[in-house]
Amino acid sequence: MTLGVLPDRFLKEMIRKGEISAEMPVTPEQIQPASLDLRLGTQAYRIRASFLSGKGRRVEARLAEFEMHRMDLSNGAVLEKGCVYLVPLMESLALPEGLTAVANAKSSTGRLDLLTRVITDDGTEFDRIPEGYTGPLYAEICPRSFSVLVRPGMRLNQIRFRAGQAALSDAELKALHSAEPLVDGEAVIDHGLGFSVDLKPAEGDLVGYRAKPHTGVIDLDRIAHYPASEFWEEIRTREGRIILDPGAFYILVSREAVTIPPDFAAEMAPYLAMVGEFRVHYAGFFDPGFGHGAAGGQGSRGVLEVRCHEAPFVLEHGQVVGRLVYERMAERPERLYGADLKSNYQGQGLKLAKHFRIG
Repeated sequence: MTLGVLPDRFLKEMIRKGEISAEMPVTPEQIQPASLDLRLGTQAYRIRASFLSGKGRRVEARLAEFEMHRMDLSNGAVLEKGCVYLVPLMESLALPEGLTAVANAKSSTGRLDLLTRVITDDGTEFDRIPEGYTGPLYAEICPRSFSVLVRPGMRLNQIRFRAGQAALSDAELKALHSAEPLVDGEAVIDHGLGFSVDLKPAEGDLVGYRAKPHTGVIDLDRIAHYPASEFWEEIRTREGRIILDPGAFYILVSREAVTIPPDFAAEMAPYLAMVGEFRVHYAGFFDPGFGHGAAGGQGSRGVLEVRCHEAPFVLEHGQVVGRLVYERMAERPERLYGADLKSNYQGQGLKLAKHFRIG
């Protein structure tokens, strides 16, 4: 098998072979250029605490230890802020040897501050699935800023499949940037492509949003429905810095406009664990064509989902807060992000989740 991240054509072949199976047939809308969207099943379990199944143990067996009550999602159900839920997903896997998988939250999921991770039988890590894994998939969901209304079939997570080692070394990344610029300014390359926070916008003084602490429920099926002002406080500054409040959740934006060439994919990762008293949490997959001219883009900013922890922290313009790890595709996808399919965030700047409307 060709090494690299598997594109859409390979995903269709995996479905045909039964390596990806589902209670209800996988739909074309689930297949992205370099990943597959995963769907919620019909049941949710309210659990006492987050857990991993552990080596040699099944999630279903561990669930009996932690289940508080179960909920039928068929007619919609609210997952409450601050609670932890486990939802069996419709999809299951039978991975062949040589193929591994990694899961991540979708962009809109991360921008709603929904902590959403995939766990498996025999699992010792979140969102990481080893070669040869055969079994079900589960989504652990913890709404942290807003309570949400969910239904079966909703897609909060996505999964990406890899054959072998696909990540570019720093030397390879520098060579790629020389051939085809990956950012619109100087490239900071150190275990990936570094990016920084933009707190001096070219126009105006709006630099981000902070989630309000007491809001209504968000129905995840409602697009451009909720007035942003009811859920978010605008963060404005002309000083090039803001002070992050402990426990607060922020939407900010990268200073750099990023490009993902069609033969590559990328994943967001933390820059350093000790850069400050905050954590930048990402909906981490960037598909081939993101911000790229071949897909109608001219560079797109990365949206940063930031949560401050123990103490107030001063975040300053240009501070490096994360990195993009680029990976080779096993083959160029049949469709590119932003060109051949509806893409909510192509060409984006500072942008909230698609459920909100400004003004």
